[in-house]
Amino acid sequence: MKITAIVVREVLLRTSPLRPGKWFFFIVVCICLAFSAVYELAEWGAAVALGEAAHQFLGTQGDPWDTQWDMFGCACGAVGALLTLARAHDRGLAALTGDPPPGRQ
Repeated sequence: MKITAIVVREVLLRTSPLRPGKWFFFIVVCICLAFSAVYELAEWGAAVALGEAAHQFLGTQGDPWDTQWDMFGCACGAVGALLTLARAHDRGLAALTGDPPPGRQ
């Protein structure tokens, strides 16, 4: 979800009035978790449709917490990406637009 977090961040920065800050960070992580939840729901739907073959499709290796681990991994990846890449992303966007990076005006 690291790439997704940066893509969501860029789309929001370019198309919404939102600006970097604590709420912006929270919203980006929530959107990433929503993408992950949609994927998990699609997996569940496929498992219901496939019946007995679901274990082969899902690849959970018998882990009943697979969905929760996937969502936790998504959250960790999104938070990690935002914490490590946000400043570089701001500099890159500023270079493209010619504007100073947010918060440095």
